[in-house]
Amino acid sequence: MKDAMDTYKTINVTDAIDLIKTGKVILADIRDRESYMQSHISDAVHLTQDNLEEFKNNSDPDKIIILYCYHGNNSVGAAQYFANLGYQNVYSLDGGFSEYSNHKF
Repeated sequence: MKDAMDTYKTINVTDAIDLIKTGKVILADIRDRESYMQSHISDAVHLTQDNLEEFKNNSDPDKIIILYCYHGNNSVGAAQYFANLGYQNVYSLDGGFSEYSNHKF
């Protein structure tokens, strides 16, 4: 059983951008396919039930992972899921893609 301390963190858009610029982050978009295809954060992986196992098998549990959805609600659950699996650096993007889209980078 996992320790109760295993939990995700939240990250605001500005701090997320700083981490993304390092190139040492995995971005995972959990929105529906149409939304992902319309627009997403550059280099984000579209994470779905169809590729979840592959993602888990190919991702390093020590790597920084930022998950995002539309408004930051569903990504909280997804981030906690990965934290429960033992991922150490999992973040949910505050405000999701909607908040990210409001910023001009």
